[in-house]
Amino acid sequence: MTNPFTGVGVALVTPFDAQGAIDFNALKSLVQLQIAGGTDFLVVQGTTGESPTLSQEEKFQVLNTVIQENNGRLKIVYGVGGNNTLAVGENLKQVPEGVDGILSVSPYYNKPTQAGIVKHFEYLATCTDLPIILYNVPGRTGSNMSPETSLELSKIENIVAVKEASGNMEQIMEVIRQRSGEFGVLSGDDNLTMPLIAAGADGVISVVANAFPELFSTMVHAAMEDDLMTARKAHYELFAITKMFFEEGNPGGVKIALAQRGIMEPFMRMPLHPVSDNLAARIQKETKRILK
Repeated sequence: MTNPFTGVGVALVTPFDAQGAIDFNALKSLVQLQIAGGTDFLVVQGTTGESPTLSQEEKFQVLNTVIQENNGRLKIVYGVGGNNTLAVGENLKQVPEGVDGILSVSPYYNKPTQAGIVKHFEYLATCTDLPIILYNVPGRTGSNMSPETSLELSKIENIVAVKEASGNMEQIMEVIRQRSGEFGVLSGDDNLTMPLIAAGADGVISVVANAFPELFSTMVHAAMEDDLMTARKAHYELFAITKMFFEEGNPGGVKIALAQRGIMEPFMRMPLHPVSDNLAARIQKETKRILK
């Protein structure tokens, strides 16, 4: 199976109102911003979407809203992961029509061995015919998925790519160096995206592009076309605000910029807490500069 997910993927945030209810109108506005801004595919209910705080019913409501608003224009990837292999498999069997692929995180908290991670994803691949993107994010899961594990899993027909958020450039380049066929490597760290594409990666699943799809898409597409002068300029335009977005946790920072763009209010669900006034002011100032 060929990897259909290249270029700019956006890990969509979930907008909430002041009472903590999902703001579906704001979600529709966010989808329209991505379509107009040059995004290539949408990722629904990743961690950036605050998926741990949503019920299964709410997750499907968000997904169906995105599917309807997108209306077939961009590919849609749905986040289905966890550390209970059998339960994740059952969730995969319930994914509705309109989804083009799955993003599935390496099991967290119970810290399986590399052999356990392989068995986990081997089983999940039997539960769906959709293409699966592996997600390696050791900072959240508590364990790293080694290059050898990613490469072993790439041999499975419907495992088509890995989103790499280890922050380890050597590890990611080892996967790029040894991969075969059409197995994709996607950056999971916004500030490493341009150099990783220059090293051979196929794109990104981004947080920053929620707020700045136009500039982020310019960077990624230029890098993919080997126009590193254009890509480098956009990379450094976004460099400072990218660090700000993650300074006090995700997605608090990017929601401040989205609020400034008039897309949504910056509310989150507990246990996430709003960013400090100082950081919000800095993000607002940098957002104004970027959008000028």
